[in-house]
Amino acid sequence: MNRRKLIQSLLASLVLTPLAFGAQADEKPLKIGVTAGPHAQIFEVVKKVAERDGLKIQIVEFTDYVQPNAALAAGDLDANSYQHLPYLQQQIKDRGYKFAPVGYTVTYPIGIYSRKVKSLKDLKEGARVGIPNDPTNGGRVLKLLEAQGVLKLKLEAGLKATPLDIAENPKKLKIVELDAAQLPRSLEDLDAAAVNGNYAETAGLVPNRDAIALEGANGPYANLIAVRDEDKTKPWVGKLVKAYHSDEVKQFIKTTFKGNAIAAW
Repeated sequence: MNRRKLIQSLLASLVLTPLAFGAQADEKPLKIGVTAGPHAQIFEVVKKVAERDGLKIQIVEFTDYVQPNAALAAGDLDANSYQHLPYLQQQIKDRGYKFAPVGYTVTYPIGIYSRKVKSLKDLKEGARVGIPNDPTNGGRVLKLLEAQGVLKLKLEAGLKATPLDIAENPKKLKIVELDAAQLPRSLEDLDAAAVNGNYAETAGLVPNRDAIALEGANGPYANLIAVRDEDKTKPWVGKLVKAYHSDEVKQFIKTTFKGNAIAAW
């Protein structure tokens, strides 16, 4: 809870500055990058709410987790909405991006799915388990596997744990690292695979129904809106966050995703 409160305080300080709303600098719509699926669906509602406040939005969809940040850094986007803070921090560290988080969006509990077993306890020795190949989501899944009693990580392993941090692996599970978007399609070839909530949604998987293990709703993985550092105090940023945090958007999330995506503000 202390970590979450610290992050909320940071985001609040960033959002407060631009709340003196003004007109959009020009008539060109803001380009907002999202991943296909729930993030895109939610932003369609955000777009309608924002337009009533004079803010025009163009939604740009991506199919992976790398390009939305690259496009934001290149100036091809004004903001993106698809990642959680640990992933953003890792991207900033690895790629030198000068980005700022400006508001929480939704949390998608990550789940582990299988076409072959009904429980993680049923995994056979040497079973192949797929996890996302980015450090933050990969570590997230390893922490989930540890919480489920399947393996143990080194004491010093944090949120960015990797397979090298596995201290005990009684079933000698083979951890297969794949791009997050590929994991739903790999379920036939793997014994189990962890799938992020947005990709589960587009693959027709219902976390509360289909997952054999599911991450808790409370944690450090709430998604957020990111902008370039030089834009974080611009009036349109406050308008954008205000539109996302509207009751209309919150109700859409609640009724559409039925707990598989949760409003994080």
